[in-house]
Amino acid sequence: MNISAVQLYVIKMPLKSPFQTHLGTVIEREGIIVEVTDIDGVSGYGEGVAFSTPWYTEETVKTSLHMLTDILIPLLKKNAVSHPEEAAVLFKSVKRNHMAKAGLEMALWDLYSKKHAKSLASVIGGTRETIASGVVVATDSTVIALNQIEKFLSEGYQRFKVKINPKQDYAFLEEIRRHFPDLPLMADANSAYTLKDLERLKKLDDFNLLMIEQPLAADDIIEHSKLQKSIRTPICLDESIVTFEDAKQAIELGSCRVINIKSGRVGGLYEAKKIHDYCLEKGVPVWCGGMIEFGISRAHNIALASLPGFTIPGDISASSRFWEEDIISPEVTVNDGYVKVPTTPGIGFSINQKRLKDVQLMKSLFKF
Repeated sequence: MNISAVQLYVIKMPLKSPFQTHLGTVIEREGIIVEVTDIDGVSGYGEGVAFSTPWYTEETVKTSLHMLTDILIPLLKKNAVSHPEEAAVLFKSVKRNHMAKAGLEMALWDLYSKKHAKSLASVIGGTRETIASGVVVATDSTVIALNQIEKFLSEGYQRFKVKINPKQDYAFLEEIRRHFPDLPLMADANSAYTLKDLERLKKLDDFNLLMIEQPLAADDIIEHSKLQKSIRTPICLDESIVTFEDAKQAIELGSCRVINIKSGRVGGLYEAKKIHDYCLEKGVPVWCGGMIEFGISRAHNIALASLPGFTIPGDISASSRFWEEDIISPEVTVNDGYVKVPTTPGIGFSINQKRLKDVQLMKSLFKF
Protein backbone atom coordinates (compact mmCIF):
# COMPACT_ATOMS: atom_id res chain seq x y z
CA MET A 1 0.00 0.00 0.00
CA ASN A 2 1.31 3.41 -1.02
CA ILE A 3 -1.16 5.91 0.42
CA SER A 4 -1.72 9.20 -1.37
CA ALA A 5 -4.59 10.63 0.69
CA VAL A 6 -7.04 10.13 3.53
CA GLN A 7 -10.44 11.77 3.46
CA LEU A 8 -12.86 12.06 6.38
CA TYR A 9 -16.60 12.58 5.99
CA VAL A 10 -18.89 13.39 8.91
CA ILE A 11 -22.41 12.29 8.06
CA LYS A 12 -25.77 12.20 9.82
CA MET A 13 -28.98 10.30 9.09
CA PRO A 14 -32.28 9.92 10.98
CA LEU A 15 -33.26 6.44 12.15
CA LYS A 16 -36.54 5.04 10.84
CA SER A 17 -37.67 4.60 14.45
CA PRO A 18 -36.14 5.53 17.84
CA PHE A 19 -33.59 3.16 19.41
CA GLN A 20 -34.23 3.17 23.16
CA THR A 21 -32.14 2.00 26.11
CA HIS A 22 -32.09 3.10 29.74
CA LEU A 23 -28.99 5.16 28.82
CA GLY A 24 -30.87 7.25 26.28
CA THR A 25 -32.72 7.29 22.98
CA VAL A 26 -31.03 7.53 19.58
CA ILE A 27 -33.18 9.34 16.99
CA GLU A 28 -30.50 10.28 14.49
CA ARG A 29 -27.04 8.84 13.94
CA GLU A 30 -23.89 10.83 13.33
CA GLY A 31 -20.69 9.08 12.26
CA ILE A 32 -17.37 9.32 10.47
CA ILE A 33 -16.57 7.70 7.13
CA VAL A 34 -12.86 7.19 6.45
CA GLU A 35 -11.58 6.87 2.87
CA VAL A 36 -7.95 5.87 2.28
CA THR A 37 -6.70 6.20 -1.31
CA ASP A 38 -3.43 4.86 -2.73
CA ILE A 39 -1.33 6.23 -5.61
CA ASP A 40 -3.19 3.99 -8.09
CA GLY A 41 -6.49 5.65 -7.19
CA VAL A 42 -7.90 2.63 -5.32
CA SER A 43 -9.89 3.55 -2.19
CA GLY A 44 -10.65 1.60 0.95
CA TYR A 45 -13.41 2.57 3.38
CA GLY A 46 -13.83 2.38 7.13
CA GLU A 47 -16.32 3.85 9.59
CA GLY A 48 -15.84 5.48 12.96
CA VAL A 49 -18.73 4.27 15.11
CA ALA A 50 -18.52 6.63 18.09
CA PHE A 51 -21.78 8.36 18.94
CA SER A 52 -22.38 12.10 19.22
CA THR A 53 -22.34 11.90 23.03
CA PRO A 54 -20.36 9.54 25.32
CA TRP A 55 -23.22 7.31 26.45
CA TYR A 56 -21.76 4.04 25.16
CA THR A 57 -18.03 4.73 25.58
CA GLU A 58 -16.00 7.83 26.37
CA GLU A 59 -15.45 8.49 22.65
CA THR A 60 -17.59 10.84 20.58
CA VAL A 61 -17.63 11.91 16.96
CA LYS A 62 -15.75 15.09 17.90
CA THR A 63 -13.07 13.32 19.94
CA SER A 64 -12.62 10.77 17.16
CA LEU A 65 -12.21 13.57 14.63
CA HIS A 66 -9.52 15.11 16.81
CA MET A 67 -7.67 11.81 17.17
CA LEU A 68 -7.85 11.05 13.45
CA THR A 69 -6.94 14.56 12.32
CA ASP A 70 -4.22 15.44 14.84
CA ILE A 71 -2.77 12.09 15.89
CA LEU A 72 -3.56 8.96 13.86
CA ILE A 73 -3.45 10.25 10.28
CA PRO A 74 -0.17 12.17 10.90
CA LEU A 75 1.23 9.00 12.54
CA LEU A 76 0.31 6.96 9.46
CA LYS A 77 1.80 9.63 7.21
CA LYS A 78 5.15 9.37 9.01
CA ASN A 79 5.20 5.55 9.06
CA ALA A 80 4.57 3.69 5.81
CA VAL A 81 2.75 0.38 6.28
CA SER A 82 2.47 -2.54 3.90
CA HIS A 83 -0.23 -4.43 5.82
CA PRO A 84 -3.16 -3.30 8.02
CA GLU A 85 -1.76 -5.29 10.96
CA GLU A 86 1.27 -2.99 10.93
CA ALA A 87 -1.06 0.00 11.31
CA ALA A 88 -2.84 -1.68 14.24
CA VAL A 89 0.50 -2.20 16.00
CA LEU A 90 1.55 1.37 15.15
CA PHE A 91 -1.64 2.79 16.69
CA LYS A 92 -0.93 0.99 19.99
CA SER A 93 1.41 3.87 20.81
CA VAL A 94 -1.78 5.91 21.31
CA LYS A 95 -3.83 5.19 24.45
CA ARG A 96 -7.39 3.89 23.93
CA ASN A 97 -9.48 5.87 21.38
CA HIS A 98 -10.38 2.50 19.86
CA MET A 99 -13.19 3.72 17.62
CA ALA A 100 -11.02 6.34 15.96
CA LYS A 101 -8.29 3.73 15.43
CA ALA A 102 -10.76 1.21 14.06
CA GLY A 103 -12.22 3.58 11.46
CA LEU A 104 -8.79 4.17 9.93
CA GLU A 105 -7.48 0.62 10.36
CA MET A 106 -10.58 -0.90 8.75
CA ALA A 107 -10.25 1.41 5.74
CA LEU A 108 -6.74 0.02 5.33
CA TRP A 109 -8.09 -3.55 5.44
CA ASP A 110 -10.56 -2.73 2.67
CA LEU A 111 -7.82 -1.11 0.58
CA TYR A 112 -5.39 -3.99 1.19
CA SER A 113 -8.01 -6.55 0.14
CA LYS A 114 -8.86 -4.62 -3.02
CA LYS A 115 -5.19 -4.27 -3.95
CA HIS A 116 -4.82 -8.05 -3.68
CA ALA A 117 -8.11 -8.69 -5.52
CA LYS A 118 -9.51 -10.70 -2.60
CA SER A 119 -12.58 -10.37 -0.45
CA LEU A 120 -12.01 -8.96 3.01
CA ALA A 121 -13.59 -12.08 4.51
CA SER A 122 -11.06 -14.35 2.80
CA VAL A 123 -8.12 -12.09 3.74
CA ILE A 124 -8.91 -12.31 7.47
CA GLY A 125 -9.64 -16.05 7.34
CA GLY A 126 -13.41 -16.19 6.97
CA THR A 127 -14.90 -19.60 6.20
CA ARG A 128 -18.64 -18.94 5.86
CA GLU A 129 -20.54 -18.19 2.67
CA THR A 130 -23.49 -16.84 4.65
CA ILE A 131 -23.96 -15.62 8.20
CA ALA A 132 -27.02 -15.93 10.42
CA SER A 133 -28.65 -12.61 11.19
CA GLY A 134 -30.02 -11.39 14.52
CA VAL A 135 -31.90 -8.23 15.37
CA VAL A 136 -32.25 -5.80 18.29
CA VAL A 137 -35.64 -4.72 19.64
CA ALA A 138 -35.00 -1.51 21.60
CA THR A 139 -38.16 0.02 23.05
CA ASP A 140 -39.78 0.57 26.45
CA SER A 141 -43.17 -0.49 25.11
CA THR A 142 -44.16 -4.14 25.44
CA VAL A 143 -46.76 -3.76 22.68
CA ILE A 144 -44.22 -2.27 20.27
CA ALA A 145 -41.69 -4.96 21.19
CA LEU A 146 -44.17 -7.76 20.48
CA ASN A 147 -45.16 -6.19 17.17
CA GLN A 148 -41.52 -5.74 16.14
CA ILE A 149 -40.67 -9.33 17.06
CA GLU A 150 -43.60 -10.58 14.99
CA LYS A 151 -42.44 -8.50 12.03
CA PHE A 152 -38.79 -9.56 12.31
CA LEU A 153 -39.79 -13.20 12.70
CA SER A 154 -41.67 -12.98 9.41
CA GLU A 155 -38.47 -11.61 7.83
CA GLY A 156 -36.51 -14.64 8.98
CA TYR A 157 -34.28 -13.20 11.72
CA GLN A 158 -32.77 -15.98 13.79
CA ARG A 159 -31.98 -14.36 17.14
CA PHE A 160 -33.68 -11.56 19.06
CA LYS A 161 -32.19 -9.17 21.58
CA VAL A 162 -34.23 -6.95 23.88
CA LYS A 163 -33.04 -4.17 26.16
CA ILE A 164 -33.73 -4.56 29.89
CA ASN A 165 -33.18 -2.59 33.09
CA PRO A 166 -34.54 -2.81 36.66
CA LYS A 167 -37.70 -0.94 35.60
CA GLN A 168 -38.30 -3.25 32.65
CA ASP A 169 -37.14 -6.82 33.04
CA TYR A 170 -39.11 -9.70 34.57
CA ALA A 171 -42.63 -8.72 33.50
CA PHE A 172 -41.35 -7.55 30.11
CA LEU A 173 -39.56 -10.84 29.40
CA GLU A 174 -42.47 -12.84 30.82
CA GLU A 175 -44.87 -11.25 28.33
CA ILE A 176 -42.50 -11.90 25.43
CA ARG A 177 -42.10 -15.52 26.49
CA ARG A 178 -45.88 -15.90 26.81
CA HIS A 179 -46.28 -14.92 23.16
CA PHE A 180 -43.07 -16.53 21.86
CA PRO A 181 -42.15 -19.49 24.13
CA ASP A 182 -39.45 -20.86 21.81
CA LEU A 183 -37.96 -17.59 20.54
CA PRO A 184 -34.11 -17.49 20.48
CA LEU A 185 -34.06 -14.61 22.95
CA MET A 186 -31.33 -12.70 24.78
CA ALA A 187 -31.41 -9.64 27.02
CA ASP A 188 -29.01 -6.70 26.98
CA ALA A 189 -28.73 -4.72 30.20
CA ASN A 190 -26.11 -2.14 29.17
CA SER A 191 -24.73 -2.13 32.76
CA ALA A 192 -28.10 -1.33 34.37
CA TYR A 193 -27.57 -3.60 37.42
CA THR A 194 -25.21 -4.10 40.37
CA LEU A 195 -24.53 -7.12 42.57
CA LYS A 196 -27.22 -5.76 44.90
CA ASP A 197 -29.64 -6.93 42.19
CA LEU A 198 -28.43 -10.54 42.40
CA GLU A 199 -31.79 -12.03 43.45
CA ARG A 200 -33.54 -10.04 40.72
CA LEU A 201 -31.10 -11.33 38.11
CA LYS A 202 -31.43 -14.90 39.35
CA LYS A 203 -35.16 -14.76 38.57
CA LEU A 204 -34.36 -14.12 34.91
CA ASP A 205 -33.16 -17.73 34.72
CA ASP A 206 -36.89 -18.54 34.37
CA PHE A 207 -36.89 -17.41 30.74
CA ASN A 208 -34.32 -19.72 29.16
CA LEU A 209 -32.39 -16.82 27.68
CA LEU A 210 -29.51 -17.43 25.30
CA MET A 211 -27.55 -14.96 27.44
CA ILE A 212 -27.74 -11.74 29.40
CA GLU A 213 -25.40 -9.14 27.99
CA GLN A 214 -23.33 -6.78 30.16
CA PRO A 215 -25.54 -6.79 33.29
CA LEU A 216 -22.96 -5.02 35.52
CA ALA A 217 -20.58 -2.08 35.17
CA ALA A 218 -19.00 -1.37 31.80
CA ASP A 219 -15.46 -1.53 33.20
CA ASP A 220 -15.99 -4.58 35.40
CA ILE A 221 -14.72 -8.13 35.09
CA ILE A 222 -14.43 -9.24 38.74
CA GLU A 223 -18.07 -8.80 39.81
CA HIS A 224 -19.31 -10.42 36.62
CA SER A 225 -17.33 -13.49 37.69
CA LYS A 226 -19.21 -13.53 41.00
CA LEU A 227 -22.52 -13.08 39.24
CA GLN A 228 -21.89 -15.83 36.66
CA LYS A 229 -21.26 -18.31 39.47
CA SER A 230 -24.69 -17.45 40.91
CA ILE A 231 -26.93 -17.61 37.83
CA ARG A 232 -27.62 -20.27 35.20
CA THR A 233 -28.06 -17.83 32.32
CA PRO A 234 -24.79 -17.33 30.43
CA ILE A 235 -23.31 -13.86 30.81
CA CYS A 236 -22.06 -12.16 27.66
CA LEU A 237 -19.55 -9.34 28.03
CA ASP A 238 -19.64 -6.37 25.67
CA GLU A 239 -18.43 -3.01 27.03
CA SER A 240 -16.02 -4.73 29.45
CA ILE A 241 -14.00 -6.19 26.55
CA VAL A 242 -11.98 -3.45 24.85
CA THR A 243 -8.69 -5.34 24.39
CA PHE A 244 -7.43 -8.87 23.86
CA GLU A 245 -6.11 -8.79 27.44
CA ASP A 246 -9.62 -8.02 28.74
CA ALA A 247 -11.02 -11.05 26.92
CA LYS A 248 -8.27 -13.31 28.23
CA GLN A 249 -8.79 -12.18 31.84
CA ALA A 250 -12.58 -12.50 31.61
CA ILE A 251 -12.33 -16.05 30.33
CA GLU A 252 -9.71 -17.06 32.92
CA LEU A 253 -11.82 -15.59 35.75
CA GLY A 254 -15.06 -17.17 34.50
CA SER A 255 -16.68 -13.75 34.15
CA CYS A 256 -18.67 -14.79 31.11
CA ARG A 257 -19.56 -17.73 28.88
CA VAL A 258 -20.00 -15.65 25.71
CA ILE A 259 -18.23 -12.60 24.27
CA ASN A 260 -19.63 -9.95 21.95
CA ILE A 261 -16.92 -8.70 19.56
CA LYS A 262 -17.27 -5.27 17.97
CA SER A 263 -14.35 -4.16 15.82
CA GLY A 264 -15.03 -0.52 16.61
CA ARG A 265 -15.00 -1.13 20.36
CA VAL A 266 -11.68 -3.01 20.36
CA GLY A 267 -9.73 -0.86 17.87
CA GLY A 268 -10.21 -2.69 14.59
CA LEU A 269 -10.15 -6.04 12.84
CA TYR A 270 -6.66 -7.03 13.99
CA GLU A 271 -7.61 -6.95 17.68
CA ALA A 272 -11.06 -8.39 16.96
CA LYS A 273 -9.50 -11.37 15.21
CA LYS A 274 -7.05 -11.92 18.11
CA ILE A 275 -9.99 -12.06 20.52
CA HIS A 276 -11.88 -14.40 18.20
CA ASP A 277 -8.91 -16.75 17.86
CA TYR A 278 -8.40 -16.96 21.62
CA CYS A 279 -12.10 -17.59 22.27
CA LEU A 280 -12.12 -20.30 19.58
CA GLU A 281 -9.15 -21.96 21.26
CA LYS A 282 -10.90 -21.84 24.65
CA GLY A 283 -14.28 -22.97 23.36
CA VAL A 284 -16.03 -19.68 24.18
CA PRO A 285 -18.68 -18.76 21.57
CA VAL A 286 -18.61 -15.25 20.14
CA TRP A 287 -20.95 -13.11 18.11
CA CYS A 288 -20.66 -9.80 16.27
CA GLY A 289 -22.35 -6.85 17.94
CA GLY A 290 -23.85 -3.83 16.21
CA MET A 291 -23.50 -0.10 16.78
CA ILE A 292 -26.44 1.27 14.75
CA GLU A 293 -23.96 1.47 11.89
CA PHE A 294 -24.09 2.73 8.38
CA GLY A 295 -23.39 0.27 5.60
CA ILE A 296 -19.60 0.45 5.60
CA SER A 297 -19.22 -0.77 9.17
CA ARG A 298 -22.00 -3.29 8.56
CA ALA A 299 -19.99 -4.65 5.62
CA HIS A 300 -16.90 -5.01 7.80
CA ASN A 301 -19.04 -6.82 10.39
CA ILE A 302 -20.18 -9.32 7.76
CA ALA A 303 -16.57 -10.15 6.95
CA LEU A 304 -15.70 -10.49 10.66
CA ALA A 305 -18.69 -12.73 11.36
CA SER A 306 -17.57 -15.11 8.59
CA LEU A 307 -14.78 -16.34 10.92
CA PRO A 308 -15.40 -19.86 12.27
CA GLY A 309 -15.85 -18.91 15.95
CA PHE A 310 -18.91 -16.74 15.31
CA THR A 311 -21.49 -19.43 16.05
CA ILE A 312 -24.23 -17.14 17.44
CA PRO A 313 -26.24 -14.88 15.10
CA GLY A 314 -24.98 -11.31 15.47
CA ASP A 315 -26.56 -7.86 15.33
CA ILE A 316 -26.13 -7.77 11.56
CA SER A 317 -29.53 -6.82 10.26
CA ALA A 318 -30.55 -5.43 6.88
CA SER A 319 -29.76 -1.83 5.96
CA SER A 320 -33.50 -1.20 5.97
CA ARG A 321 -33.64 -1.99 9.71
CA PHE A 322 -32.43 1.55 10.48
CA TRP A 323 -32.22 3.53 7.24
CA GLU A 324 -34.56 4.69 4.51
CA GLU A 325 -31.49 4.64 2.28
CA ASP A 326 -28.00 3.45 3.20
CA ILE A 327 -24.69 4.81 1.88
CA ILE A 328 -23.63 1.54 0.22
CA SER A 329 -24.72 -0.23 -2.94
CA PRO A 330 -26.19 -2.76 -2.95
CA GLU A 331 -27.66 -2.42 0.51
CA VAL A 332 -27.34 -5.26 3.02
CA THR A 333 -30.32 -7.61 2.81
CA VAL A 334 -31.44 -10.58 4.89
CA ASN A 335 -32.84 -13.58 3.02
CA ASP A 336 -34.43 -16.41 5.01
CA GLY A 337 -32.49 -15.27 8.06
CA TYR A 338 -29.07 -15.11 6.42
CA VAL A 339 -26.77 -12.47 4.95
CA LYS A 340 -24.55 -13.45 2.05
CA VAL A 341 -20.82 -12.90 2.57
CA PRO A 342 -19.44 -10.98 -0.44
CA THR A 343 -16.76 -12.66 -2.56
CA THR A 344 -15.76 -9.59 -4.57
CA PRO A 345 -12.62 -7.61 -3.58
CA GLY A 346 -12.63 -5.63 -0.34
CA ILE A 347 -15.80 -5.23 1.68
CA GLY A 348 -17.83 -6.20 -1.39
CA PHE A 349 -20.00 -3.09 -1.51
CA SER A 350 -19.55 0.16 -3.41
CA ILE A 351 -20.27 3.61 -2.00
CA ASN A 352 -23.46 5.37 -2.99
CA GLN A 353 -21.72 8.68 -3.65
CA LYS A 354 -24.94 10.63 -4.13
CA ARG A 355 -26.33 9.44 -0.81
CA LEU A 356 -23.00 10.10 0.92
CA LYS A 357 -23.02 13.67 -0.39
CA ASP A 358 -26.66 14.20 0.60
CA VAL A 359 -26.06 13.26 4.27
CA GLN A 360 -22.63 14.87 4.59
CA LEU A 361 -22.04 17.51 7.26
CA MET A 362 -18.35 18.13 6.53
CA LYS A 363 -15.29 16.58 4.91
CA SER A 364 -11.54 16.94 5.33
CA LEU A 365 -8.77 15.91 2.95
CA PHE A 366 -5.26 14.92 4.10
CA LYS A 367 -2.70 14.47 1.34
CA PHE A 368 0.33 12.22 1.88
